[in-house]
Amino acid sequence: MNAATATPRRELLRNANFRWLIGGGLLSMLGDQFTLLALPWLVLDLSHDPLVLGTVLALGSLPRAVFILVGGALVDRHSPRTVLLLTRCVSVVLLATLAALTAGGGITLPAVYALALAIGLATAFSYPASSALLPQAVPATLLQPANGVLMSARQITLLLGPVLAGLLVASGGHPALARAGLAGAFGIDALSFAVSAWTLANVRLTPRPDRPRQPVLAAIAESLRACWQDRELRAMFLYVAAVAFFVGGPIQVALPVLAAERLPGGASALGVMLAVHGLGLLAGMTVSGLRPHWRLSTLGGTVLLIDGVASVIFVVFGHVQAAWQGALLLLPLGALAGFVQVAVYSWMQKRIAPQMLGRSMALFMFIVMGLAPLASAAAGAALRVLDVTQLFTAAALCLLAVVTAGALLTPIRRIRYADA
Repeated sequence: MNAATATPRRELLRNANFRWLIGGGLLSMLGDQFTLLALPWLVLDLSHDPLVLGTVLALGSLPRAVFILVGGALVDRHSPRTVLLLTRCVSVVLLATLAALTAGGGITLPAVYALALAIGLATAFSYPASSALLPQAVPATLLQPANGVLMSARQITLLLGPVLAGLLVASGGHPALARAGLAGAFGIDALSFAVSAWTLANVRLTPRPDRPRQPVLAAIAESLRACWQDRELRAMFLYVAAVAFFVGGPIQVALPVLAAERLPGGASALGVMLAVHGLGLLAGMTVSGLRPHWRLSTLGGTVLLIDGVASVIFVVFGHVQAAWQGALLLLPLGALAGFVQVAVYSWMQKRIAPQMLGRSMALFMFIVMGLAPLASAAAGAALRVLDVTQLFTAAALCLLAVVTAGALLTPIRRIRYADA
């Protein structure tokens, strides 16, 4: 280990705020994976109806999409720590209730609907609070390394959490034992939120200057104007949204179709490729966090070059005939995506005025999360007229067009790491 690598890591570990955040955050992110696996299993156990499952999942995501901008405004009005601490406590109550009802046999579909809606509403406030918290908790010089470590930790929980949750839920074959496993999964998530609330209470943020309180809608409108008037920020928001649209759809929809139609093993081949893609993301995020000064040119130039390489990988991906070939392509694709995600996210947190950070990051999340279902729907519709190879090729060409437009028609290529 050389000094360049060791310094940011040592400084992070010496930072008390970051130690509290990574400890509680890791537990909370791991606990989330237990609920993400157990809730669909519970719904199918109660209803045996995929439509009901889709309705419950929609109820969990709808309030997040509707209220995330309101959540961002409240984060800026009060404090990201205060809002996040409140959502943690609310989540403890909701998940403990779900665990108790499941364990006692009193759980019903109406109760699941109500609890899923309430949990989704809590995330509408916790997401912008989390994104606005870190810049007030650690020095600006440690922001990218801190983001890298936190995003890497989340990726680790995405890889390990479902496995651990699956073992717990499947620990008993008898219906009563199965319900006990589901209740245990919800209980573990509730406990993780309780511990993370305690660790969050120990975080001390940099004070912000007091500002006159605005009505929520006026505060949201102010942040929209500010983001639009910042040419570099506006260009980056729109560019990332366009890239997410043309990359997310094929990954979410075309990749499973490719595995089902062409690859030996089908679902197992898909699992291998997704796992390798997750490992690539983890590697890229880790490198970006530990090596924050690694760059090819400007920040914008690095982003454009990486996305250009991704378009070439997509062209090749349409011709994959074996799981190992797909994994070999998804590994660097995930690593490049993870590397650039940490850098761009950290740049946004530095670029946006602290008093607008909650609202502006909520706007960014609203755009990206709102486009995800549209991208999947568009990819599914395209597969009715195109085969998988043609879809990947078309997505690659569209991605290349976005990169070219970003390079020639926007100020993205001139965005520097120091432009914050």
